[in-house]
Amino acid sequence: MAVNPALPAHLKAAVDTLLEGVSRKELAPRAAAISGAYRGGGGSAGAVTARDDALAYLVARLPATYAVAAAVFDQITSAAVGFAPVSLLDAGAGPGTAAVAAREVWRSLRDVTLLEPNAQFRALAEQFVPNATMIARGITGAALPQAELVIANFVLAEIAEQRATVEALWSATLDTLVLVEPGTPAGFERICAARTQLIASGAYVIGPCTHAQACPIVAPDWCHFSQRLPRSRDHLIAKDARVPFEDERYSWIAVSRQRRSAFDGQARVLTPPKEAKPGTTFRVCTAAGIEDRFIARRDRVTFARLRRAGWGDVIG
Repeated sequence: MAVNPALPAHLKAAVDTLLEGVSRKELAPRAAAISGAYRGGGGSAGAVTARDDALAYLVARLPATYAVAAAVFDQITSAAVGFAPVSLLDAGAGPGTAAVAAREVWRSLRDVTLLEPNAQFRALAEQFVPNATMIARGITGAALPQAELVIANFVLAEIAEQRATVEALWSATLDTLVLVEPGTPAGFERICAARTQLIASGAYVIGPCTHAQACPIVAPDWCHFSQRLPRSRDHLIAKDARVPFEDERYSWIAVSRQRRSAFDGQARVLTPPKEAKPGTTFRVCTAAGIEDRFIARRDRVTFARLRRAGWGDVIG
């Protein structure tokens, strides 16, 4: 997929400024605690309570959450041809990561609203997303402000009332709703439940599904994708890592009130293709279910067309 997973220059510069004079090694234990809290199903309320926690989050989690948001939005631009939202609601915005990515993709955005209860994250978001409206509250409770594009990026895991939350987000959506969760069985389960609920509410699926049939994935399988991103020196130190890149797994769903996907009826590649001397096998999801499609090398035209197709891509 033709998406740049690296932080945009203005965001990277803002992060670098915040981290001036801060020991990356001292942030490492905080970064590990935050990652552990998220993996255990916890949220930012208990994990990010001080400024140094927020700075550790910037090093450990911001690059991956940005890269995933950018990858998902890139896919939506291909599926929802002509979609040019003017208004955005980033619900559970954190430091504004998804809003920054959305502004990079949709230059049409003018009215940006960030919903975030965590004071540490709000302080960062005010710097990262200038000219945005900031609301200091969570998703549940009173009705949400409406927007053409509504995003909840790595948020549902932190909220107990899933159905009510999805309903509130959908009610706030004038056009397109995007939900992103970790690419774990539990994350996919939340996305799958939201998909079923939204289709029942009349939503059209934009992606990743190329159909609105019942999800054919059966446990212990789960539908997820992967975005590779470069690790900065700070990231390597904070995570005590050696590999210069990170693969962030994620599950997602995007639906619309009024537009249909350009990929309706096609096939999405669910796993890394299996290459062999005779050809390549693609495991794909279609309206008819999950299929293994073998493309022989001797079929020169088709093989050449799909030679670079990978995990997460749509093929005809």
